[in-house]
Amino acid sequence: MKTDIKSLLPQELSAAMQELGEPAYRAGQIFRWLSSGVRSFDEMTNLSKQLRAKLAENFDLTAPEILRRQVSAQDGTIKYLWKLNDGNSVESVVMKYAHGNTVCISSEVGCAMGCAFCASTIGGLVRKLRPSEMLDQVLFSQLDSGMRISNIVLMGIGEPLDNYDNVLKFLKLVNSPDGMNIGMRHISLSTCGLVDKVDKLAADNLQLTLSVSLHAPDDETRMKIMPVNKAYGVDELLAACRRYFARTGRRISFEYAMIDGVNDTPRHAALLAEKLRGTGSHVNLIPLNYVSESPLRPSTPEHMKEFIEILKSRNVNVTVRRRLGPDIEASCGQLRRAQMKHSQ
Repeated sequence: MKTDIKSLLPQELSAAMQELGEPAYRAGQIFRWLSSGVRSFDEMTNLSKQLRAKLAENFDLTAPEILRRQVSAQDGTIKYLWKLNDGNSVESVVMKYAHGNTVCISSEVGCAMGCAFCASTIGGLVRKLRPSEMLDQVLFSQLDSGMRISNIVLMGIGEPLDNYDNVLKFLKLVNSPDGMNIGMRHISLSTCGLVDKVDKLAADNLQLTLSVSLHAPDDETRMKIMPVNKAYGVDELLAACRRYFARTGRRISFEYAMIDGVNDTPRHAALLAEKLRGTGSHVNLIPLNYVSESPLRPSTPEHMKEFIEILKSRNVNVTVRRRLGPDIEASCGQLRRAQMKHSQ
């Protein structure tokens, strides 16, 4: 099998060039070409034809194809459905904010977590993405949109911490000064709460922002909508979050999808405030996105308002996530799911 060249860190690429009998500086040239979005080795015009042929013989070069591209008429949000080299597909979303352009990327093809409110998990996990395939989403979103990407969120299809090693390598690649050079402080990673991996991430002490998909303050409620809670209960997860904060000093953002009649009652709000006391955390309320296969519905504006008031009265820092691209199925997994239905 050929080596996935775009998944190699600069030092690994340098070692690979040495094995081919090439001088070390070639690695820097090739890495910069890879970070520019070339689709074939023949585009690396400052390399000899002999070296380009040698690269093609020994390495694979990933480059996704756009299956669908949707642009929101309301706010300019762009959603991509990418076809990968093996025929699988994943989604990315480019969003415009005052502080810069953000791309939300996928970390897996499908998802094994089974959350009841999410389209990404329908059909389960197909496979984990390689570092190159995550990098491609950032790189080719930037190239196609013409918008410079300054921020990344790993909140698309898949559970990033379920693909820990590949995600960590992707972060190093996209952070490289010779590559896209996107700083760790401009990267957010969202997890449904794999406690052992949260502890591992704390030990690695990266300067990224950790977001935890909590969605309920008690085991009874969370168990109904998030199967992961069977492995890691709410209290166990929050204990890991406290360890993470103590180790890194980085504030955690808790994501909370507001689901009508499920997790949006005054009791849930009061319990959430109690559970998060002393964590210095931030709660990001998310109006639930409609998924045709799910009976769950978003909270009413009245319930949302009451929930917010209860949290604020208990000194919880809370915001409501602004919905972007509502006219283009910009939520996780919806476009891929539509493509899967069409292909059946």
